[in-house]
Amino acid sequence: MSGETTPAPPVAAGPAPAPPTGPGPGRRGGRLGLPPLLRERTFRRYWSAQSVSYFGDEISTLALPLLAVLGAGAGPAEMGYLTAAALAPNLFFSLIAGAWVDRLPHKRRLMILADLGRALLLAVVPVLYLLDRLALPQLYAIAFATGTLAVLFEVARAPIFVALVRRPDYVAANTLISGSRAMSVVAGPSVGGVLVQVLTAPIALLADAASYLVSAYFLGRIRPTEPAPARGGGLGLADGLRFVARARAMRSILLGTTTLNLFNFMFSALFVLYAVEELGLSPGVLGAVLGAGAVGGLLGATITGRLTRRFGVGPTMVASFVAFPAPLLLVPLADGPTPVVLGMLFAAEFGAGAGVMMLDITTSSMQTALTPDALLSRTMGARRTVNYGIRPIGALLGGALGATLGVRPALWIATTGALLGLLWVFFSPVRGLRELPAEPERPGGPAR
Repeated sequence: MSGETTPAPPVAAGPAPAPPTGPGPGRRGGRLGLPPLLRERTFRRYWSAQSVSYFGDEISTLALPLLAVLGAGAGPAEMGYLTAAALAPNLFFSLIAGAWVDRLPHKRRLMILADLGRALLLAVVPVLYLLDRLALPQLYAIAFATGTLAVLFEVARAPIFVALVRRPDYVAANTLISGSRAMSVVAGPSVGGVLVQVLTAPIALLADAASYLVSAYFLGRIRPTEPAPARGGGLGLADGLRFVARARAMRSILLGTTTLNLFNFMFSALFVLYAVEELGLSPGVLGAVLGAGAVGGLLGATITGRLTRRFGVGPTMVASFVAFPAPLLLVPLADGPTPVVLGMLFAAEFGAGAGVMMLDITTSSMQTALTPDALLSRTMGARRTVNYGIRPIGALLGGALGATLGVRPALWIATTGALLGLLWVFFSPVRGLRELPAEPERPGGPAR
């Protein structure tokens, strides 16, 4: 599981006002019991595109590393390289992509092209496999290319979110999107494990390729009023970094999630290898563990809105910095009879799933509300450069520690270190915020 989490949206200078998206936040869903946002056709299609893509991603999340371990003989270091290859584009390209996309008039079209490109890349894997040409270098290249397209998709996606959702509905909209991700985490690994076991991992990747095609279809059927392109000389690459560095609340959230991600991706790089080789889980059982454990994600998506109303957005966000990483301590602790080991893994995944959804919903909503509209794309690029850029470093570090110290000791370092992210937000202005700020944060000033 990962967290910055759901990226917050960015926009150019002078955006058009966000169109209404159904009834106001205080009203319940009407016919068919749908939430108000899902009764608005354009948002529903946008949400559907995200939902089906998330489901396919979960299949690849299991199938690709299993293909590397079982089909290409990858060890700890190679698993670190594979994870790093998928994540490195966030470090290399996010800043430039955010500034460039900020100046594009048609961001939705870029999202569609990114979906189609990722579908094509994943479809190449079974072809290479059938031709007996598939090896680790090819997997690294495909992971890097799909990661690059993912960066373009995310920085282009964010302005569409802002165009579709009003500020009071940010938490509700992110709850729906995160809920879809939770559902995909429940079903995706289970389906992926079965597909890998029955059809082999390369063929299972075709399911993810198909999900990108469906996502492109839904995105092709929406016509939001996109924000006007940013104006001014140059790309303004430093603008987003400058804002984040000077705005205390934004800075504390970014440093907290970056610290968490450094250690969490040390964990992620080793978990499949640990589960398969040290704990002896089969692909099908591993998929069931991940899928059943991720039911916690559904719980987290369901209760986050209630927690924010009861305790406030800030306190709920701070609590999520513990609720996400703490249950994962059970993973390196797992030992004993198989039922005990499985029970500990289920509990770890369930608890972390609930915590990461709390973190996703609250941090993405808070960061969107704190950012001025004219800086949203560039701020997104800056955040991804730092927060997502640390992920391949964490993956490489996890692989190196696993190879030198052993996989279990490396997992202990990763799971305990992830808790340090709490310190950044606990001593920050966001801890006392009950509601989302009514205005963007002023650099050097408090969030309001």
